[in-house]
Amino acid sequence: MNDFLMPALFVGHGNPMYAISSNQWTDAWQKTGMILPRPKAILSISAHWYEPECAVTGSSAPTTIHDFGGFPEALYLVTYPASGKPDLARRIQELIAPLPVSIDYRRGLDHGTWSVLAHLYPEADIPVVQLSIDETLESRTHFEIGRRLGALRREGVLILGSGNIVHNLHAYAWGRHESAPYNWAIRFDELVRKFLLAEDDEKLIDYETLGDDALLSIPTPDHFLPLLYVMGTRSSGEPVSFPVEGIDGGSVSMLAVQIG
Repeated sequence: MNDFLMPALFVGHGNPMYAISSNQWTDAWQKTGMILPRPKAILSISAHWYEPECAVTGSSAPTTIHDFGGFPEALYLVTYPASGKPDLARRIQELIAPLPVSIDYRRGLDHGTWSVLAHLYPEADIPVVQLSIDETLESRTHFEIGRRLGALRREGVLILGSGNIVHNLHAYAWGRHESAPYNWAIRFDELVRKFLLAEDDEKLIDYETLGDDALLSIPTPDHFLPLLYVMGTRSSGEPVSFPVEGIDGGSVSMLAVQIG
């Protein structure tokens, strides 16, 4: 039996411009990619594939999706030419069953995936498959899907959740000088760390009960739910660490969470 467990990783991806930037966040992503064991493949769960069904990419050559507007032309020229892995897509179907999972052969990789992988694995030489977040499911079901996907860690697959623990764009300092973090953002970021270290999954699954700081930090669930998938892959007693920290623009947490 294979006792090796590939670490699982949640990354706060932040501003799409970080795909082509060099800053404290991207430097930390690069260092994380160099330290992690090299995966055989990557399964990404990104905040930016959030729709009313569960689907997985099936293309052997997924395209680079530029799913944003109003950014400099240089960002639209970025490609991340990683191959896909159709057999991994079928394996994901098998693990998540009986929950139906469709295979989408036309869907590519969105910026929640490639903007981070461009720094973690800049050579784009590791196959990547992306799983959608089904917006019709309860938060506990997302966590349970993560539990089922945890078997992939023994198969050398890096499970990558991409979102932001605090993600309030209405309060974000767009185009202005760097803003000091809001107190509510700091408090919620610290609360999430506390629950992760204590292995208190229930509190984070029921994040909507965590008060006003949670409401301000998670005005919509799409960027928070990828964390639940990564949490679900965790074995009891497995260590958790935070290879990237900080809050960007006052209201977007860049916290990364590594399991294992």
